[in-house]
Amino acid sequence: MAAIVPAGLAVVLAQSPCGCWAVGYLPAIRQPLVSISTVSNSPWSLYNPFVGLFKTYSMNVTKYVLWVGLVAWLAPVVSIAQITDKQVNTQSQSWVSLNSTQRFTNKWGIVADVHYRANHLFTDPNFYFARLGVNYWLKDNITFTLGYGHMWVAPTKTGNHTYANENRLYQQAQMTSKIGKINVLQRLRNEQRWQEKIDAKGDTSLHANKFTNRVRYLLSYTIPLFRNPHYPSLVLADELCIQFGKEVLINTFEQNRVFVGIKQPINKHLAFDLGYMLLFQEKASTTKTVVYDNNQTFRWFFYFTPDFRCKKKA
Repeated sequence: MAAIVPAGLAVVLAQSPCGCWAVGYLPAIRQPLVSISTVSNSPWSLYNPFVGLFKTYSMNVTKYVLWVGLVAWLAPVVSIAQITDKQVNTQSQSWVSLNSTQRFTNKWGIVADVHYRANHLFTDPNFYFARLGVNYWLKDNITFTLGYGHMWVAPTKTGNHTYANENRLYQQAQMTSKIGKINVLQRLRNEQRWQEKIDAKGDTSLHANKFTNRVRYLLSYTIPLFRNPHYPSLVLADELCIQFGKEVLINTFEQNRVFVGIKQPINKHLAFDLGYMLLFQEKASTTKTVVYDNNQTFRWFFYFTPDFRCKKKA
């Protein structure tokens, strides 16, 4: 089953033999399959904002995406004979962050963000996270980012005190566009993650890391509710995360994040969004039980976007 969304993407739902549902995003093709580079000036390009950005690629990219989707769909089948049970942990969380994009020239700037997430609303820490990157503006609405992040993951076992470290490199392409008055944001991020292994029983580090490669796709709509731009807008967003690696056995689907809330500008360079996020995550498991986290999350993100470019005198 597929549905075409306004940003030019087909949302594909598929059920694997083990009963798991997978969600995928594919370009919405309205013409015969030909080289993307030959149709960048055609009407079809209006339905796919990334055509101009990736016009040098042929339809081999589509074949790759289809292959990745097939692997993600079939991955749970590899260990299906070993799976005998499913466990879903539902919990309440809060997630607050400050996200900054600082532009120094027409082409270059930096991005930085810090995060805090807690279980049982604000009671128990879940993680602390800091990230820094270098931003390159291809156009005012298209950016590329390279960066590094570090996460401190709180212990999950009661009585333990050792935080696990995660080092992360990431590469990102982001594009903004408009459909009428609706602002559309699309972000594709690739991450290399080194997650420290912790002995839960001994509450000590094993001095070893689990390496995974994670791919994330975010699609977000900001919909004005009032004519006055100083009033809040409605935000609808979804981010799908899939991962690969030697130690990724059954949870190629890593998590999905659905967000509904409002975005409120404070001034020209500062705004926040506030709302509800449903975060559904499949956890790594070495037992016959597949474990999922169903996190009902209160989210409050701030966005600081100063512009330090020199203004030309009239």
